[in-house]
Amino acid sequence: MFKSVTLKDVAAKAGVSYQTVSKVINNKANVSPETEKRIWDAIADLRYTTNYSARSLRRRRSNTIGYTWEPAPPDQSNPILDTFLQSMFRAAEEKDYYLLCFPYHADDKNLLKVYRQLYDTGRVDGFVISRLNYKDPTVPYLLERNMPFVGFGRLDEADKSFPYVDVDGGEGVAQAIAHLVSLGHRKIAALAWPEDSRVGNNRMEGYYQGHAKAGLMPDPRLVIRGEGSSLVGFEATTRLLGLPMEIRPTAVVCMNDVMAIGAMQAVQQAGIQVGRDFGVTGFDDTPTARYLTPPLTSISQPISTIGENLMKRLIEYLETGAYPEPRCELVAPMLEIRESTAGYLPAKE
Repeated sequence: MFKSVTLKDVAAKAGVSYQTVSKVINNKANVSPETEKRIWDAIADLRYTTNYSARSLRRRRSNTIGYTWEPAPPDQSNPILDTFLQSMFRAAEEKDYYLLCFPYHADDKNLLKVYRQLYDTGRVDGFVISRLNYKDPTVPYLLERNMPFVGFGRLDEADKSFPYVDVDGGEGVAQAIAHLVSLGHRKIAALAWPEDSRVGNNRMEGYYQGHAKAGLMPDPRLVIRGEGSSLVGFEATTRLLGLPMEIRPTAVVCMNDVMAIGAMQAVQQAGIQVGRDFGVTGFDDTPTARYLTPPLTSISQPISTIGENLMKRLIEYLETGAYPEPRCELVAPMLEIRESTAGYLPAKE
């Protein structure tokens, strides 16, 4: 007959008191790292779980999904995150599930421990993960421990080891290049993210592909990398506008709208008209993009649809034991054309 694992079983295996086990599970213990590791290893070996309601005890399920993100600086909003969260909240609510949100910071070394604690203690049934980058430890960690999860993003183009939905950022930037070329631009710069950014590199693939399709050779001097801030956008565009006329670009594609705002400020400060004299495109199509002066041409992602999709996929797996097909999905963004690229008058040769 099956016998449930108790706190005392875990304590005996770890060589501590059951009170210590309880305190560790509830983050109230002051024990050495070695003792804590021994307790969590015992919990994992014995498959001990504790849930927080009679319902979850009966069903072995909390009906709660975990999601974490890196908070923006206090003086910055994140409308993309807001849209993503709202869409997941709605999809979860439709199925009588809840969303547990917990922020993390880039220098936090305990994120994997948080995943383990939330799942092993039964507070969540699975996770939605995002901001996936090269060599991210989260995916192999969750896979190794059989924790249910879905990803907004992928590790690389060939990886099919976990279910995800991702945006083809390269396709979006290629659309922007094609649009600028159709207006007569031939020297198009890029404000790119650092080379260790998987998402940034995916978007830059579209920059090079767009040039190749138009029969143009991109000038490496017109690609400037930096963090996705308005200050970087302003300083990088100021540098581009200071190049000799034979090199100087007539347009720039930016990896997000925030960089594009800085780029537009630099162009305007130089006494040049955005749109007519110099084209600027962004990425994300944030709500403010259409209210800028001039309104910003930007690449729109179906964030709301993706959030609902991910939540429904994970809940279906939790309810049926199988992820819906397609297991991995790549969606195309859409270029929203506005005045920041309109009315360009190419110089006569």
